[in-house]
Amino acid sequence: MAKAKRDEQLFQRLRAHGLRKRPAKIVSEHNGRGRPAKAVTQVVSDLNKLVRYVEDRVSGGPQKRQAAAKKVAKTRRAKAHSRSNAAKKAARTRAKGRA
Repeated sequence: MAKAKRDEQLFQRLRAHGLRKRPAKIVSEHNGRGRPAKAVTQVVSDLNKLVRYVEDRVSGGPQKRQAAAKKVAKTRRAKAHSRSNAAKKAARTRAKGRA
């Protein structure tokens, strides 16, 4: 079987956009026919994960999640305090009935 020829134009474009040589070579060797090799699929998957991570960071994801977590914790504390007060009130009511 002949060795797969690399799409030089694609390779140069990937390299110009900052992709390292090895992943650029793996992707550019896939000729577009048939099912891509496992390595090609892995490189594309890794690049997609990187894009999602960068988009999350740019849109302020971690700060949003931190603010949401603080709000949830505050609500949880408030609800627990409310349940505690209700239980104390019920205990006082029951104590009055026994006396």
